[in-house]
Amino acid sequence: MSAKAKLRLAGWIRWLHLYLSLVSFAALLFFSATGLTLNHPSWLGGDAPRLEEFEGSLPVDWLAPDDAAGGAVRRLEIVERLRSTHALQGALDAFEIDEEQCILSFQGPGYAADVIVERASGTYALSISRPTWVAYANDLHKGRHAGSSWSLLIDVAAVLGVLVSATGLLLLFCLKKRRRTGLVVIAIGAAAVVAVAWLLVP
Repeated sequence: MSAKAKLRLAGWIRWLHLYLSLVSFAALLFFSATGLTLNHPSWLGGDAPRLEEFEGSLPVDWLAPDDAAGGAVRRLEIVERLRSTHALQGALDAFEIDEEQCILSFQGPGYAADVIVERASGTYALSISRPTWVAYANDLHKGRHAGSSWSLLIDVAAVLGVLVSATGLLLLFCLKKRRRTGLVVIAIGAAAVVAVAWLLVP
């Protein structure tokens, strides 16, 4: 490859690296910062959710108390009533029915709401765990109960991170004076990660 072609290639790699870094800046900053809060949740109070408890009742005919199999329980009406009454968040994660009770669970990032409904009387007990902002951010970092759109964003951020790293490495190869030093530093960093993973992780 001619010197002119190498310069042109280096220019394209530098341009690509720069704009990939800019596009992924917010996502990479978020996942880096929440990596720290995930590893040390107590630093910012992330391990202390706010707990709330409520009681109420539902129409007994929605719960079909004489139907032990639970087939006639009006699930949709029950879920919508609980959501509208208590402003429940998150997605319905479980709706279990046995002879005596219906047990519902709503889950969102850092958020949990659990309901136990007595089928014979229609009374229920509701417990809501509301997240701190740290717990919310940590669950977003893990993609926990965050939905398919956020899961896609995590995938995009991961791909962008790989591309930023790859173009940075390619850019290093275009810098003749710094190539050897740069590769040595990369090798030291990679060896440190492998050594910690292999020798120090139980």
